[in-house]
Amino acid sequence: MNGSKTLERALDILFILAERETFLSVKEIASKASIPESTTYRFLQTLEKNGIIEREEGKIKLGLRILELARVLYQQIDRELDVIAKPTMEKLTEEIGETSLLTVRTGLKIMCIQQIESKRLIRMAVNKGRTLPLHQGASGKAILAFENQQVLNRIEELINEKERYKKLKEELDVIQKNGFSMTVGEVDQDITGIAAPIFDRQNGVIASLSIVGPKSRIYESFVNLITNATVQAADEISRKLQQIVDL
Repeated sequence: MNGSKTLERALDILFILAERETFLSVKEIASKASIPESTTYRFLQTLEKNGIIEREEGKIKLGLRILELARVLYQQIDRELDVIAKPTMEKLTEEIGETSLLTVRTGLKIMCIQQIESKRLIRMAVNKGRTLPLHQGASGKAILAFENQQVLNRIEELINEKERYKKLKEELDVIQKNGFSMTVGEVDQDITGIAAPIFDRQNGVIASLSIVGPKSRIYESFVNLITNATVQAADEISRKLQQIVDL
């Protein structure tokens, strides 16, 4: 198993533990992460040694040191992504006249790490740090459509309705093909959202950029303009981020 795959597996385990309020056994973690039990045990040993997880009577939970890592990770995101994206988001909001959002995945949710509010009297606003379901709304679906199968499997488990998940998967396939997502009234009945993914240098999805506003203002003849502008802005952020990483 190469380094990137090892890191991906370890992160999967941490996300699984973060999404559960109760302790989990090694067997339960292995099943949910689709990793052999022996491999899971080795990962857990390493994580425990470094204080990332803790054991209690054979059950596993996140350790206190994960809070320190979360703080460092947030600082890195703020430095490399939030700062890079902000000027592009400001231009996008000025061009379209609606609020732009920058969101990242955290477990099976998305978190808003930056917003540039519209100057209009009636506007959409989402506070930094607010979380929303990964599988609902344009911002989350723009990320989910490009995630790996393990994340999709966990969403399927969360939804726990075969027909509902089938409909979601069909929608995600279209989003992946088109390169953007659009939802109307899905998170808030009066809001339309249009979002595009942001990628790292390995072409892995790391965030989404969205335009959100009252559906009365984002009407059909305006959608193509917003979509094109949002996709171009997301691509610009991806390129800038990749250039910074390459230095």
